[in-house]
Amino acid sequence: MTAENKPPLSLSPGLLEAVRTIAETEQLLVAMDFDGTISPIVDHAGEARPLPRSAAAFAELAALPRTTTALISGRALSSLRAVAAPPAATLLIGSHGAEAWLGPGSAGLRLEPDQEALLAEVRGILAEIVAIAPGTLLEDKPAGVVLHTRTADDDVAEDAVEAARTALQDKHGVYLKDGKRVLETSVVHASKGEALAFLRQATGATAVLFAGDDVTDEDALARLHPGDVGVKVGLDFTQAEFRVEAPVQVAELLEAVLRERRENVSTSQPKM
Repeated sequence: MTAENKPPLSLSPGLLEAVRTIAETEQLLVAMDFDGTISPIVDHAGEARPLPRSAAAFAELAALPRTTTALISGRALSSLRAVAAPPAATLLIGSHGAEAWLGPGSAGLRLEPDQEALLAEVRGILAEIVAIAPGTLLEDKPAGVVLHTRTADDDVAEDAVEAARTALQDKHGVYLKDGKRVLETSVVHASKGEALAFLRQATGATAVLFAGDDVTDEDALARLHPGDVGVKVGLDFTQAEFRVEAPVQVAELLEAVLRERRENVSTSQPKM
């Protein structure tokens, strides 16, 4: 393919320059949302898979010195592992921060008896709504229940979410989060922003690159520091400095980070 026939790069010059700069940091944390970021959005959560280019670049980043990869997802950890098949060294945050896996020996999430009782009550309320709202369904998580409306008609979805919000918004100990065609409920207060701050501290990261597409990813984008790189996937409102349109550009982003980081860590290794 000749130079004039090559498709133009979809990453902005500003984003590419930011990638070059962050690749020089001492300890880099590359944290990604999964659905809508590394994987395209699908109607059925169990069918999601990372784009091959993204998966390959992410795995190679995980193997580089002074580089940590992490997935920060609203999914339960079990679901995230099943669909993402992450590299062994990748750190995992599930249920919007309520679950964390930092390697062998990581403690699992344990609810108190009153939280378990509250979770059962929440599920009962949502189950009654789903029973009369065609196309909606529930997803159970260790600390919450998700109301999915992606396959429902718009008016049915709107009514179901409104009914759930009305029933649960004033219930003490229940936390609600809006997402793309989902309403997340949890009996544990957590956010992707808190999760990102936790990972920064746990890894000793001197700079962080984070990309996400959903409303809940804005919590993480808001916790970035000067010198970090935040990327919004999609056209929705964001406080991120940079934007790409779709997961296919995330693959290009990860490949650019890999290229720059690999060169940096190879040239900075002490000579024998």
